[in-house]
Amino acid sequence: QVQLVESGGGLVQPGGSLRLSCSASGFALSNKAIGWFRQAPGTEREGVSCINSGAGDTFYADSVKGRFTISRDNAKNTAYLPMNSLKPEDPAVYSCALLWFRLCSSDFSDYDYWGQGTQVTVSS
Repeated sequence: QVQLVESGGGLVQPGGSLRLSCSASGFALSNKAIGWFRQAPGTEREGVSCINSGAGDTFYADSVKGRFTISRDNAKNTAYLPMNSLKPEDPAVYSCALLWFRLCSSDFSDYDYWGQGTQVTVSS
C-alpha cells in the first residue's frame, strides 16, 4: 500500500524555520519524483518544490527560492523540505505528492499519490 505521511508543521514566528518531512511506505522513494504543494484557505493549490529521481534535479517556486531546500534520503525513504526565513504569506497546509513514472511537474493533477498534509502557521 502506497502511503505518504507528512510531519514537521507547526507554529513559528516570522523569520523562523521549520523542516517538513515526507515519509514514504509501500514503495521505494529513490526512483520517484517527489513534490511539495501548499494550499491556504481560499486559494488555489500552489507548487512549492519538486525533486526528480536519479540526479535529483530540483525545482522551486519563485516565492520560496533561496529559503526552502528540497532533499531526499533514500535510505530512510523520506523527503524533506527545510523552510527558512518564513514569511507571513507562507502559512498553508503543506502536502507532499508522488509522481510514479514521470519527472517533476508544477501541475498538481499530474501527481499520483498524496499525503494528508501538515499545517504551517507563521505568526508573531
